[in-house]
Amino acid sequence: MSSNDPSRVLVIIASTRPGRLGPAIADWFVRATLPARAGATVDTADLADIGLPLLDEPEHPASGTYTHEHTRAWSRRVAAADAFVVVTPEYNYGMPAALKNAFDFLYHEWAWKPVAFVSYGNTSAGTRAVQMAKQVVTTLKMVPIGATVALRIADSTRDGQVPPSAGLDDAARRTLAELTRVTSALRPLRVEPAGRVTDTAGPVDGLRLALAQPDDLAELLVLQRCCWVQEALANETLDLPPLRETLDELRESLSTWQVWCVRRHGRLVAAVRARTHHGGWLIGRLMVAPDQSGNGIGSWLLAHAERQAPESATHHALFTGHRSSRNIKLYERAGYALTVADDIPEGAVHLTKPRQPCRTVAHG
Repeated sequence: MSSNDPSRVLVIIASTRPGRLGPAIADWFVRATLPARAGATVDTADLADIGLPLLDEPEHPASGTYTHEHTRAWSRRVAAADAFVVVTPEYNYGMPAALKNAFDFLYHEWAWKPVAFVSYGNTSAGTRAVQMAKQVVTTLKMVPIGATVALRIADSTRDGQVPPSAGLDDAARRTLAELTRVTSALRPLRVEPAGRVTDTAGPVDGLRLALAQPDDLAELLVLQRCCWVQEALANETLDLPPLRETLDELRESLSTWQVWCVRRHGRLVAAVRARTHHGGWLIGRLMVAPDQSGNGIGSWLLAHAERQAPESATHHALFTGHRSSRNIKLYERAGYALTVADDIPEGAVHLTKPRQPCRTVAHG
């Protein structure tokens, strides 16, 4: 994303209880800021509609390994945003549990993004909830801005709505203006996609590994088709799923697969994906740009995908073409063996590898 692109602002409605004022206050903020929105697009996420359960992911959020679709959907929503406006009440001097829970589900998706608060309440107008939330968001590497809007319910609402107020409307617009300004300033810190960037050195210089983001998909599809030309020649068929896949299908696959992309000096040069399957960890679409092959990127990326397997996985598994001798040799060197399976696609072979137990690190 360039510095001239509009900032994508996600307005998060924190309260989930029946009879809440949150949706009305969020609607007011969206309407009031419309005249000041030249540098931003605004979307709304209502935690009551999103319906996240209490944190139920077995892996630490910093791993980026998500078992449940509700987590992956929330991850995509947050990762797509450049900045946030949190509309929150105050409950017993603190923020709602639903908001804390929504923060805790994710980690890297929040980082280096500014956040503004629109609070509401009685005596303190919700400001104590904001102070509590700021401790959490700064730990997630978010940047709370100085401008806020604090609404005292008795003074700022009527019949469950926020009536027109020049002063409040101006405060909302100033808050959005500051938010978009800080968003532009923070963009250099997010030059990598908002996914998990590996801290392990690659086999060649300039490699950066991260979870795939929507903006990667068009380039990923081009790389995929380029890489599978060799597979088509080796297996004497063009009827291969990676060659038939459309951009919409690739986008849909993000809901069921974790996909990692590797860039070298900004160029997409490799990718792999994985998901749980029949008690194992199925790895697929391992690809390296033809001009980058032979330097260890494929083996390095395969090892990374293996490390992302959940604790419940008993083995690693993958498929490749039955005539793809180069691939088969790569996998056999990595410890895989040809095995029999019931769901092997026509013209393919199945390889598996026992999952090595790893040391468990307690993370709460």
